[in-house]
Amino acid sequence: MGVNVITFTDEFTSTIPATRLFKALILDAHNLYPKITPLGIKSIDTVEGDGGPGSIKQINFIHDGQEIYMKHKIDALDEEKMVYAYTLIEGGELAAGKVESISYNMTFESSPNGGCIGKNTSKYHIKEGSEIKEEEIKEGKDQKAFGVFKAIEAFLLANPNAYV
Repeated sequence: MGVNVITFTDEFTSTIPATRLFKALILDAHNLYPKITPLGIKSIDTVEGDGGPGSIKQINFIHDGQEIYMKHKIDALDEEKMVYAYTLIEGGELAAGKVESISYNMTFESSPNGGCIGKNTSKYHIKEGSEIKEEEIKEGKDQKAFGVFKAIEAFLLANPNAYV
């Protein structure tokens, strides 16, 4: 039977230039997210590697009053092309035991109006014998990702000299 893969591709636009958004959302996430995100992120720590491909990062946050964490492995990081890919390897949605891994591939491109167009493709590898509805994944994913994105975008709009 094998592993079932559920794929989502989301696009977003922003008035923030692609390079600024990439720096804030990706390159300096470990500093910025704990300061401004609405998800209770306490810290993002590199637990293995130098922060580039092959490195493992741990995100520590509060959910329903409990401290929990997620670990992800960086698969690709290209600052010039503004591409970031990583795989969730521990914690988060994997803790429920239905999902084997989740891989993400994010790209940022400049748009003609000076802002940017971003694309995120996420692939949920569902464990054999497990069932999970696409709607369940999408609802949780959209709330988390959209909340983080909006918080970072609001910070950049309010601080036009940050990440230039």
